[in-house]
Amino acid sequence: MSDIEIRDDRMAGRLEAYAGGEVVGHIEYFVLETPRRALVPVHTIVEPAHEGRGIAGSLARELYGIAARESIVVAPLCPYVVKWAARHPEEAPAADPELLAAAKAWLVAHPGRF
Repeated sequence: MSDIEIRDDRMAGRLEAYAGGEVVGHIEYFVLETPRRALVPVHTIVEPAHEGRGIAGSLARELYGIAARESIVVAPLCPYVVKWAARHPEEAPAADPELLAAAKAWLVAHPGRF
């Protein structure tokens, strides 16, 4: 994926993959603060013309990389990221059930966010 650049837009809650200057995929996420800080991916989207190129996997890998660099965890709610994490346990530690429950509660409390 050398032609893909990934940028984190923390304020917008988007991890974006760029190719040729355009966004070709992204993960929408939020930062959970309690009971402990976590990145919570909710949706992974790759533009149809760019599917099958490993972009979604690169985005998931980078999300876990960001979390590791920031010494926080990932509590995935996005079905794609959940499956990716299950296939890559060495890069994606299992999420704490308490954090997953808190992340789901956050989504319920913020219905218009995603």
